Amino acid sequence: MKKQQIPTLSSIFAQATSAALARVQADGSAAAAPARIAVALSGGLDSSALLHLAHGYARAHGVTLYAFHIHHGLSPNADSWLAHCEQACAALGVAFEAQRVQLTDQGKTGTEAAARKVRYAALGGLCARHGVRLLLTAHHLDDQAETVLLQLLRGSGTAGLSGMDAANAAPELLANPELVMARPLLPVSRKQLDAYVATQQISHIHDESNDDARFARNALRHKVMPALAAAFPGFQERFARSAQHAQSAQRLLTELAEQDLALCLDGDSLDVARLRGLSADRCANLLRHWFKLRQLRMPSSAWLGEMLTQLLEARYDAQLLVTHPDCHVRRHRDRLYLTPKLEALEGTREDQFDQSPGTEFVWKGESELAFPAYGGVLHFERAEQGLDPQWLQEQPLVIEFRRGGERLKLAANRPTRGIKYHYQALSIPAWERGRLPVVSAPQQLLFAAGIGMDCNKLTTGTDRIRLRWQAV
Repeated sequence: MKKQQIPTLSSIFAQATSAALARVQADGSAAAAPARIAVALSGGLDSSALLHLAHGYARAHGVTLYAFHIHHGLSPNADSWLAHCEQACAALGVAFEAQRVQLTDQGKTGTEAAARKVRYAALGGLCARHGVRLLLTAHHLDDQAETVLLQLLRGSGTAGLSGMDAANAAPELLANPELVMARPLLPVSRKQLDAYVATQQISHIHDESNDDARFARNALRHKVMPALAAAFPGFQERFARSAQHAQSAQRLLTELAEQDLALCLDGDSLDVARLRGLSADRCANLLRHWFKLRQLRMPSSAWLGEMLTQLLEARYDAQLLVTHPDCHVRRHRDRLYLTPKLEALEGTREDQFDQSPGTEFVWKGESELAFPAYGGVLHFERAEQGLDPQWLQEQPLVIEFRRGGERLKLAANRPTRGIKYHYQALSIPAWERGRLPVVSAPQQLLFAAGIGMDCNKLTTGTDRIRLRWQAV
């Protein structure tokens, strides 16, 4: 029997990089262009090994290689790390560029997460600037094991336990929809990289923040992982296999969510009656998928369960609101909506009985007038049927949000109805009504945004004026 040859680090890297490059070039727009790849270079052991492997691959395959370094300024050694990376690339003849970034808003995520977010956004920008569509990072087998264990400790589901993909697009992270991020060293252990760097005599820097056990990943790396390695040798490969199983399960869940979404989707909302026909697990799976498609933060299981209880068990005509960090989840006429969190408008009156006037104005023939306090622009459009322009210019006009009791007649053969009736007939949700202004002349309602013109002052002729509201 022929002895099986153990693949070298270079061959593992080349196979993974070629597969990722083929994925990028499968897009016809990129196939004719010379291949360009970039490495994310911190200067540490892992990324220094990645740089050398990528350099050898680029020379062998006629690929243009770039190295990008992100300078956070968090360490007193940051300037020397940048200089080291620049010198290493110059020695290999690799095009190099660094970008300085600052952490301005760490919020509740902390320094580690904030630095990661700004770093990847900067890398995506550098790739876009140089026409690079494949970015290589130095994540390896031990990183994958750490990721799976960290997600397990956080109580994550299959999506989190899937760990890192060999290659994926992450436009929300990289701020670059054209970019694919690949991890060609994912099957390689840190021990193998140590040996490669020592054999090739590759110089590298040491980031002292990696020794700080206050960071969760460092605590795992320096305290938990060595104990696991001693008790369960080779556990990293088994963790990686578990991640592959979780990835497979997640793909099945995504397929099911797509089918359920197609069943329940009604325009930009979900049909609550159809949601009730699904099991609780399928409802939760569908909603997580919907949140992901809308690029919203994933809710916790507890939050999701409470939201489903409120939204599914309330009576048909209930106007429910559940607040999410990124949006509002609302129910209207047995439909579920995800609506943005909008700032309060200056024109909104907290006291609905306040009789102070709205914003008075005179139309002088403009095609449009902006009203920021009411969140939009009022357009004056020419039409065969509308308001007489001379009459309109003579009127002191008022724009305001409705007070209640306003009535509108849409056509001569239709009755005069309250604004609220028109909203209901047009299925305008309650949360939108409060941001739809009305325009009046003295003793006469002329226009209601979302509904239309009152017919009492409309005439037929040339260059008549009709009003149109555009929210901004």
